[in-house]
Amino acid sequence: MDFLLSQNNLYIVIIALVSGGMLLWPTLTKGRSGNAVSVQEAIQLANQRQAIFVDVRTPEQYKAGSIAQARNIPAAELAAKAAALPKNKPVILVCDQGRESARAVAALRKQGLEAVSLEGGLRGWTQGGLPLGKKA
Repeated sequence: MDFLLSQNNLYIVIIALVSGGMLLWPTLTKGRSGNAVSVQEAIQLANQRQAIFVDVRTPEQYKAGSIAQARNIPAAELAAKAAALPKNKPVILVCDQGRESARAVAALRKQGLEAVSLEGGLRGWTQGGLPLGKKA
């Protein structure tokens, strides 16, 4: 016991505990919310479970560039148009930076849809090296 309480060893133990906590923090905080997926997780959802991308930005922003297969339903209209979305497929909400879509997830979940937000929004998508399509 004296070995652990010596000053040098105590510093090492404290550093190890703090480092371990810092490594676990992202996992613990993501597990609580569960409302956001990374770009890679979104692609896997689309490929494996036929997830649908829904762009919640304004029509003007959507036309300027969006994920190629995304539908546009502005956030203000999302609750009213949620019935048109399939309940048997995940819905990935997309906005510019991921903030607005994260707020919209709760509204869709209340209506029984499996909804998640794309972490980082379209900025995260383009930073991941993925293309955007322009709508006519």
